[in-house]
Amino acid sequence: MSTHTDDDRIDWITTPITRDLLRGALDLERTERGLLPHRLPARARAQNTDGQLAMAESQPSGVRLALRTRATTLELDTLPTKRVHVGAPPRPDGLYDLLVDGRPAGQGSVAGGNTLTVDMTTGTAGFESGPVGTLRFAGLPEGSKDIEIWLPHNERTELVALRTDAPVEPAPDPGRRVWLHHGSSISHGSDAASPTTTWPALAAWLGGVELVNLGLAGSALLDPFTARAMRDTPADLISVKIGINVVNHDVMRLRAFGPAVHGFLDTVREGHPTAPLLVVSPILCPIQEDTPGPLAPDVSGLREGRLRFVAMGDPGERASGKLTLNVVRDELARIVAQRTADDPNLHCLDGRDLYGEADAAELPLPDDLHPDAATHRRIGERFARLAFTDRGAFSR
Repeated sequence: MSTHTDDDRIDWITTPITRDLLRGALDLERTERGLLPHRLPARARAQNTDGQLAMAESQPSGVRLALRTRATTLELDTLPTKRVHVGAPPRPDGLYDLLVDGRPAGQGSVAGGNTLTVDMTTGTAGFESGPVGTLRFAGLPEGSKDIEIWLPHNERTELVALRTDAPVEPAPDPGRRVWLHHGSSISHGSDAASPTTTWPALAAWLGGVELVNLGLAGSALLDPFTARAMRDTPADLISVKIGINVVNHDVMRLRAFGPAVHGFLDTVREGHPTAPLLVVSPILCPIQEDTPGPLAPDVSGLREGRLRFVAMGDPGERASGKLTLNVVRDELARIVAQRTADDPNLHCLDGRDLYGEADAAELPLPDDLHPDAATHRRIGERFARLAFTDRGAFSR
């Protein structure tokens, strides 16, 4: 550790950011400016050539600093990467959530940083480097306390420096069960209000578990390297939310889907042979219930901040094996029913029990694909009740 005094006469202590101060990341990469948390290990990243997945896994959904300290003032230097969509209003800066002894205690953002400019009409992107910024929390309670800083779930964040006015050590192991979850952008956080209010983060808090979130926007595609990452990650409880990306990317037919699901589950089971494993089918998404993909963005309202998605497939193609959400749900239920004869710790949850027709009437998906903040809360509360209560897959 090193100390220096700034103009505010605070005797700062600079603590190196190391793996034991972080939770929810599977890997840390040393960059020119600092440390980049990853949610997939280096071996998996080396087998990926897709820019969407590379962006998604480097956005730290569920990743948080976990500290024990007497500090009352804290500064965190980070290098965010902001996304700008051509023709659209500016996106808000990513939010950091502060928890003190498990309770919400503040929020903040970091301005500046790198800029990734995306043109959705052409599929091209440009990158511009920018400056490091500082997140500051002051007036924290006196005395020893556990602090968590949840990083922005939807903004790539390089960690540069941590400064406090008292020594810092890793927060002690809370002794809670570890829940490892994989899913799509909905699990990643999509349009949740903040990193602790994505539906998996809410469900983890209600269920009293430690979250490792492998929700990967646009990238829940039954990739073998993701299954191997899950196999090799310590966990007590595991869930995989399968289907929406497979349908809206139109990446496979029914003939390939079933064996791919079996293979994914087989790989996970190699590392976790008896852990409760919950297969979750897609929540209701009216545009793809019976219409195959691919999905395409409707950018006609982008200048006014409106983006919608449109399913481009032909419902008649289901007969030739094209996938829809209803087809996927039926196949997942069949596969789980078949496997439970040899795997009593395997369970299935219909995603429409988390968000169904009545919910869609009350809380429609704003872009016809992703839930808003209120819907994230509803899904998180429903999942906690269905999975963690006495009769759920994750009950004790």
